[in-house]
Parts: sequence; structure tokens; C-alpha cells
Amino acid sequence: MTGSPHPTEMPRSAEPSPSPEPPPDAPSATAGPPHGETSLAPTPRRLWTRSRGIVLALVLLLAAGVAIAVVRSGGQHGRLDPRSAEPHGSRAVAEILGRNGVSTRVVTTTEEARSAAGPETTLLVANPDLLTERQRTRLHAATENSAGRTVLIAPGPRSIGTLAPGVTADTTPSTDSALAPACSLPAARRAGTADTGGIRYDTLAPDAEACYPSDGLPSLLHLPAPRSQGDTVVLGSPDILFNSRLDERGNASLALQLLGSRPTLVWYLPSLSDDRAATETERRSFFDLIPAGWRWAALQLAIAAALAALWRARRLGPLVPERLPVVIRASETVEGRARLYRRADARDRAADALRTASRSRLAPLVGVPPAQAHAPETLVPALSSHLRSPGQDLHLLLFGAPPGNDAALIALADRLDALESEVRHS
Repeated sequence: MTGSPHPTEMPRSAEPSPSPEPPPDAPSATAGPPHGETSLAPTPRRLWTRSRGIVLALVLLLAAGVAIAVVRSGGQHGRLDPRSAEPHGSRAVAEILGRNGVSTRVVTTTEEARSAAGPETTLLVANPDLLTERQRTRLHAATENSAGRTVLIAPGPRSIGTLAPGVTADTTPSTDSALAPACSLPAARRAGTADTGGIRYDTLAPDAEACYPSDGLPSLLHLPAPRSQGDTVVLGSPDILFNSRLDERGNASLALQLLGSRPTLVWYLPSLSDDRAATETERRSFFDLIPAGWRWAALQLAIAAALAALWRARRLGPLVPERLPVVIRASETVEGRARLYRRADARDRAADALRTASRSRLAPLVGVPPAQAHAPETLVPALSSHLRSPGQDLHLLLFGAPPGNDAALIALADRLDALESEVRHS
């Protein structure tokens, strides 16, 4: 090392050995691609190759969703509808009731159900959980003192507390479908074993009759009205009303006795066409307006998106050397890095590079192993013994604080250069 480096250049004490001159036939840095090489710009063919997997996954997901929707809509069409002859419809029980003098009328709005409630009427609510809180309150107020019978089909925790006060629904359904009555209710004793296994209920009402128990909780409750001759029947499963299950066990007997106690049966099927429900003042959140099952659909879409991202994500493998189009001189690299250091005012990094390189070169000259070249307690004493002028502060020179300006950085480089020269001469 001779002379002081320019402030815009990396001092030569950290400069790697220069590379050989490039061969005469080396390609130019500004030369274009070789003849016949294609452009790296995206083309329609390349875009299709990259995205066809995602497109195929989306198509399959959409097809699966449509298929599931068709199957579910087909299987549940006309469910508990007394006009439907499908397996999950209830036309069979309505026709049998009609032959025995019980007329069946279907209503689809809360107002029709409320106006139909009376002492000569049995009101069947097919899907109580579809009703809003305001609808349930108004319906219970109309049936509480009507002296008629109200039959609730599989009400859940959301609706049972309003339509049948004092009754709670257990969230764990019965594991058995066919259950024995095990109660004194005449209709249940005459019917015997029936497919009533479903939602189970609990109540503290002293006059309630609990039938068809499973694990200690009944799936059928008979609740007499305290101030009238009416009553409420809570049925935990709709199976006894299905066309496909009516002829099994005592299902038909139990269904006819529960629904045929009055000359008129009003079959209430809650639906979205209930104009009163659509204009109610009850405030409903955005999530209440989304159809059931949206959470599972959103979860499936999130999993599909995560899998697609994992499939298409860039994976970093091991480093591979790349042949440069031209050979760059080492001095150009050092000068370019020095300019970057100066532009960023990174004198600390430049000083650290100078000191690290000097320590690495001085250690073998004074007999210090390379592993301890950067340990001040080992390197400084070894250097002091090889110097003719021991008054220097070697610890400050080799391990001190970074310089505060460019002049101090140049002075540091000069002192490190002088130190190396003195050690070599000694």
C-alpha cells in the first residue's frame, strides 16, 4: 500500500486482487441477445402456461359448488311441505288427516299464522329457527291464550326460549332415532316406539309431560297452557312427518294424534316471501342476512387460496454461480462500492472494512492464528512486540470508533498502511 486513497474510492487495503483482462472474444456488456434468442417479455402462451393451474382449480371449485348446491336443493325441495310427495315432504300425513275430517291449510307468513290461531286450530310451525325474534314474540303472543294447540318442529336454542318459555334445548342431539315413550301421555303410549330422536329438551315446568327420553332428556314435551285449554307440543325431530318414514314403527300413530286433535290444521312454512318479516323494524346484522353455511364456504375458499399460493410460490433453492457477460475489473468494483459508501455517509462500514482487512493481514505476520485475528487481547500484545515505536495506541487504531468525517477516514487508512509496512519490515 502506497499513498492515500481518494475520498471517493475504497482504500486499497480492502481491495481484492484484480481479475485478469477479459479475453478479446468476450461479449460486450451492452451487446444485445444472441441471434435466435427469444425475448423474456410475457407472451399469451407463457401467461396461459403459468395460470392454467389456477384457472383449472377455480373451475373445479365452481363445479363442485354448483354440484353441491344442486344436490342439496334437490334433496331438500318440499321439505315438511304437506303438498309435497317427495321423501322429505309431508303429503301423506296431510291426506290421512283429511280422510279423518281434519282440513290442512298452508300459510307462509307470520300474520296468517297469528290470525289462524284459535281453539279449533292446531298450528304447526315447521322451521321455528327461521323466524326472527320479533316474529317469534308476536307468534307466541297470539298462541299463548288461543286455547288451541301449537306444535313446534325441532326448535333449536335460538327459538325455543321465546316460543316455549321455560324450555331449553340441549345442543347435543340424541344418538338414537327410534325411542320408547316412557311417559304417561296417551298419544305417546298408544303410538309406542317412534322415530323421535333428535334435539333434546329440558324444562322445570311442573305440569310438563316429558316423553321419548334419551340419556335422561326427552325429545318430546307436552306443555299445557296455564291460563287456557290450549297446549304446546315440542317435537325434537321431524322424521315422523316425512313421507318416507310415516309407515315405520309408531310414526303415523304419533303424528296423527298430535296433529289431529282439532278439526283444522294450519301448517306454517316460514319463507322469505313473508313481507312483514322483510319490513320489520328489528335490526339485523350483515352476517344474519348471509345464508347458512357461508362460514364453511369462506373457510374452503381460504384453504383453496392458501394451497394455490403455496403451489405457485417461488421457492429459493441453493445459490448457483452465474456467468457474467463481461469481466469487470476489481478496481471498478472497489470504486463503485466506495462511491456508494460515500453517498450513504457509511464511514463506519468503510472503517470496519479497512480494520478487518488489516487485522486479517497482520495476524499471520505476528504469529496469531486466524481464528484470533479479531480478538484485541491477543492481537494487540503480539503487534506491540514487533514494533520499533511501541508508543502507538494499537487498540484505538485497530478496534476504535468509526471516524467522524472523510479526512479522518483517510487518516485511518494511512495509519493502517503505515502499521502494516512497519510490521513487514520488522
